[in-house]
Amino acid sequence: MSVTPGLDASRCPLCGEVNRCAIELERETGQAQGPCWCMQAGVSREALARVPAEARGLACICARCAIDAVAPEPVLTPSPSGRGLG
Repeated sequence: MSVTPGLDASRCPLCGEVNRCAIELERETGQAQGPCWCMQAGVSREALARVPAEARGLACICARCAIDAVAPEPVLTPSPSGRGLG
């Protein structure tokens, strides 16, 4: 999978903080990780909609950005690339 130049998949595309994505960490280190926090978190459609198009499916948002925009009906939508949410 190609990565957008300048895109750091280990950082939240909304705030730039480390997103703590277990899937990305496993890819980078080759060491098995447990399930990513985002696969069990409720993330609103609004939060996912704020992810820039060029980062969708390539970089996860961080827990803080996910929590800041939690909707009444949480939505879990893994990306088509299988690399977490967003």
